[in-house]
Amino acid sequence: MNHLTRRTMLQRGGMLGAILALDAVSPALAKTTPAGSSMRFKAIDAALREGVSKNDVAGVIAVAATPKGMVYEGAFGKANTATGAPMTLDTVFWLLSMTKAFTATACMQLIEQGRLNLDDDAAKYLPELASPQVLDGFAEDGTPRLRPAKRAIKVRHLLTHTSGYTYSIWSEALTRYEKVTGMPDIATCKNAAFTAPLEFEPGERWEYGISMDWIGKLVEAVSDQSLEIYFRENIFAPLDMKDSGFLICTKQKQRVATFHNRGADGGLEPAPFEMPQRPEFFMGGGGAFSTPRDYMAFLQALLNGGALHGARILRPETVAMMMQNQIGELSVQEMRSAQPSYSRSFDQFPQQPHKWGLSFDINTQPGPNGRSAGSISWAGLLNCYFWLDPVKHVTGALFTQVLPFYDERVVALYGAFERGLYAGLA
Repeated sequence: MNHLTRRTMLQRGGMLGAILALDAVSPALAKTTPAGSSMRFKAIDAALREGVSKNDVAGVIAVAATPKGMVYEGAFGKANTATGAPMTLDTVFWLLSMTKAFTATACMQLIEQGRLNLDDDAAKYLPELASPQVLDGFAEDGTPRLRPAKRAIKVRHLLTHTSGYTYSIWSEALTRYEKVTGMPDIATCKNAAFTAPLEFEPGERWEYGISMDWIGKLVEAVSDQSLEIYFRENIFAPLDMKDSGFLICTKQKQRVATFHNRGADGGLEPAPFEMPQRPEFFMGGGGAFSTPRDYMAFLQALLNGGALHGARILRPETVAMMMQNQIGELSVQEMRSAQPSYSRSFDQFPQQPHKWGLSFDINTQPGPNGRSAGSISWAGLLNCYFWLDPVKHVTGALFTQVLPFYDERVVALYGAFERGLYAGLA
C-alpha cells in the first residue's frame, strides 16, 4: 500500500521441501480456465457479480492458481466507466505496493549472485544512508528535532520494514514533518522524498514505510541498471509478463481500469490517476503497473519455488527464505491511518500475531477465510490484494482501483473470493 498524496492524485523447514516438490511440476502451469466455467467456483462468480451490481466496485477481477495451473479467472463489471469497456484479464492496474514483491525479488536475485548480503550496511551501496537522522519530536515553534541514529541501517532492515522509515499516510509525525518542511511525498517520485528522517532506531520495531524504495535504489546501484530495465530483463521477460513496468505506453494506457474514490454516501466517483511518467526515480515501493494475467504469472513462479514454464527467477531455497519470519521477536502492528481519505487503519489479522518475511506479511495462525498458517500476503493502496498459501499450494489475487485503502466493501469481496476458492478446491 504505497502512500499517495493530494499532489499526486486529486519458518518452517517443511516449506523448502514443499517448494522443491512443487518445482518438479512447473510444466503443468499452462492451462487457464475461463471465468465462470467451473461449477466449483460459482459462489465466487455470484459474490463478485453482486459486488458490481451493488456498486461496491465498478469492476473487479479475481484470479487463482495451483501447481497444476490456473483454477479460477473471473472478470466482472467495467474497466472504463466512461466508455463502458468491460474488465478483462488484460485490463491494466496500478499495483502500488504490490510492486514491492518485484523489488524484493530483484534484491534477492542479487543476493543469490553474491553481489550483496542481507546483513551488509546499506550505506556500503548507498552512501546517502551513512548518517541517518531520527525524528525526535518537534520544538514549540514546530521545528522538527532530529538526532543522529545510533545504529547502521542494514539491507535486512530495509527488506523487512524495520529500518525506521515510515509512510506519512500511517504516521501523524511524518505527516506533520512533510507539512512543516515541504518535503515531497515518496509517490511524487522526486528524489527529495528520500530526505525523510527515521522515526525509530533501525531494528527497534516493525513499521511500514519507504524502505522498499531504498531497496529499489540499492538494486539500481548494484546492478548499474534502472529498475525499469532490470525488472524487464530479469523478471518480466523470463515470465512473459508483457504488460508490466513503470512506464506505460499509449496502448496500455487505453486498457487502464478507471480509478474511483469512495464517497461519504458510499458511492463511487471516478477520478484521473496515473503514476508519474517522468519520474526522478523508479519507485520500487509502489510505482509499477501490471495486469491480472501478468501478476498471476509472477505469483505462480513464487508458488512453484521460483520457476515457471522452464524460466527460473529465484532458487527454491531463496523463495522459502522469503516466506519465513525475518523479524524475530518483533511483530507486524496495525497500520493506524493518519490520512483517512487515503487509507483506513489496516490489520489483516486482528488479534492474531503476524510476522514479516522478505517483503511479505505472514499469518502465524490460519486465516478466517481458508488460508493456512504460514501463508504470505500483501496488497496495493488502490485495493488490490494477493496471498500465497505454501501449505495448500494455492495463490490468489483480487484487483480493483478504489480509495480509500482497505475499503470495507472490497475487503468483503476479497474474503468471499478466498472462501469460495478454498471451498471449490476442497
